Amino acid sequence: MPLEKNQKLQFFIPDFESDIQIAYSHEMVSAGFPSPANDFLETKIDLNKELSKNPLATFYVKVKGDSMINSGINDKDVLIVDRSLEPNDNKIAVCFIDGEFTVKRIKLDKNCLYLMPENKNYQPIKITEDNQFVIWGIVTYVIKAV
Repeated sequence: MPLEKNQKLQFFIPDFESDIQIAYSHEMVSAGFPSPANDFLETKIDLNKELSKNPLATFYVKVKGDSMINSGINDKDVLIVDRSLEPNDNKIAVCFIDGEFTVKRIKLDKNCLYLMPENKNYQPIKITEDNQFVIWGIVTYVIKAV
């Protein structure tokens, strides 16, 4: 099954030498009833360092397409991908198949591997020995615009 031709991923390497830090409040924000502000306790955070457990194996990937919308991954989201993590059943991975990159959920079924979209408009991709295939990395975070 050919990959969706509109699925393109754009790769970026995190800048761990960056001095850019963003104001960060350790206090949780209530999604229910409002809570007291506790004087707006504030420190600084570097998202490159905070969201990367394995800096030498971490990349950012910008998504193009809608095949993963039901997993919360939308067009233009930025994925944080760790190449050092072991791929397992049900993990979301960036994969290289037959010359193209795609992001899909890994599904192991008996002696078969599938790349599962999270959108009913797309079909699963069955991986066979005829495919050129590599699981490139595991998605650890999704950064979204609202």
